[in-house]
Amino acid sequence: MTEDSNYPNPGDLIEIKRSGYQHWALYVGDGYVIHVTLLEAPSLSASSVTVLTGKAKVKMELLMKVVGNDTWRVNNKYDWDHVPLSVGEIIQRAEQWIGRVVPYGLFGSNCEHFVTMLRYGEG
Repeated sequence: MTEDSNYPNPGDLIEIKRSGYQHWALYVGDGYVIHVTLLEAPSLSASSVTVLTGKAKVKMELLMKVVGNDTWRVNNKYDWDHVPLSVGEIIQRAEQWIGRVVPYGLFGSNCEHFVTMLRYGEG
């Protein structure tokens, strides 16, 4: 369920309200988002692996799968002082990251930094 009555457009930033934090994704169209998500490991929880290794994986998944039972909204929060790249460039840049393992840090290289880098050219 969304808190925003507007359906997202390709290139929009999606803010997903989780319990205690927000997760961010980039809408690419046809119901899909690209986002940084947890690494998976059989013996540890995925979140523990991500924090311990400082790495995460970029995936393209359906928005509704990523959202689950949480709420979401379009939040292009830096548009007031940063000019977004063209939609074509945003999508092209995003698609190049799918499947890659990327550095992850709570305060310097997280899911919000990743999607703002895609939309604006800087995290």
